[in-house]
Amino acid sequence: MLKRSRAVLAAGLLVVIGSLPGQAQTLQENNERMFREMQAARGLSGAEMQRIRSIFAGSRYMGQGNPAVTRHPLTPQQLAAKLGQDPKSYYRNAAFERICGEPYMAPLYDPASESPGDAKVCADMFEYPNVPGMYPVTWVQANEAAELCWAEGKRIGDAHEWEGASHGALTPPDYFFGRSVQAARAAHNAKYQASARYSIGPQWKAGVCATGSFKNGGCNGGSFTGCGSNTYPAGSFPACKSPLGVYDIDGNAAEHMNLPLSPDEMSSRGSRKLGVTEMKGSWFIWDTVRAHTHWSRWRAPYWHGGRVMASNSHRNYHLGFRCFKDVK
Repeated sequence: MLKRSRAVLAAGLLVVIGSLPGQAQTLQENNERMFREMQAARGLSGAEMQRIRSIFAGSRYMGQGNPAVTRHPLTPQQLAAKLGQDPKSYYRNAAFERICGEPYMAPLYDPASESPGDAKVCADMFEYPNVPGMYPVTWVQANEAAELCWAEGKRIGDAHEWEGASHGALTPPDYFFGRSVQAARAAHNAKYQASARYSIGPQWKAGVCATGSFKNGGCNGGSFTGCGSNTYPAGSFPACKSPLGVYDIDGNAAEHMNLPLSPDEMSSRGSRKLGVTEMKGSWFIWDTVRAHTHWSRWRAPYWHGGRVMASNSHRNYHLGFRCFKDVK
């Protein structure tokens, strides 16, 4: 009888939690609201939204976090008050839009020899769904991330593109092809160690990016039922910006990227075969838990490694992605 009473109480708590003001009761309801907002903000077509909905429909987890346990530290309304205006207006950049052809993208280039107008690729300014004021999508697998980018005419980024967006200069790719993933990683990191920096500067500073949230007490290693995606609305920290104008590349969600093992696996050269997974960036509790190194050009030690397009690629509560787009 006691066990049954506890079960009823737990079920009741979930209903109450799911019924908090402004919070949808189910993941599907949250996603539907997100779809409407992202279509309105970014002008996505009906056909694009149909493809996006179809990909989400194939997952029981993908969204802005499990509503039963996720507790965002800031609401979109609080962000608007902080900025003094609608975040979607605050982050519009007319010059970038002329180059990239749509809102909330930043051109990538090498300032040493190029100007923004020379960019051949643009990066989403924010993590998917790439709308200021909206929470990042998490619990997404690498193959789902690639498919969602393709669904709207974009693509998942190659590791060197993310690194260039963070560091502040898109330079030629350097993958040390022909070596193992770990040997190539070690060679790459040794090459760039002397110039290491974060998106926000040469030194890490707490409080500048979306890294001051909390990890649920019941988060037991990464379960959907125990781990909340306690992220901030995109753009909550205007100073968390790379030299090329890419936001939240430190903090909020970590990000899937493509790590090619040969030239024919480079997304930047049109590949849909793709390479192996690379997890980029820090995430929303970095000011209290420094889980690993993460400077801009640093490559990770193949955590949860696998093929990007594998049907069982890794997902978790703090892992999202952003898209890239070829221009000109």
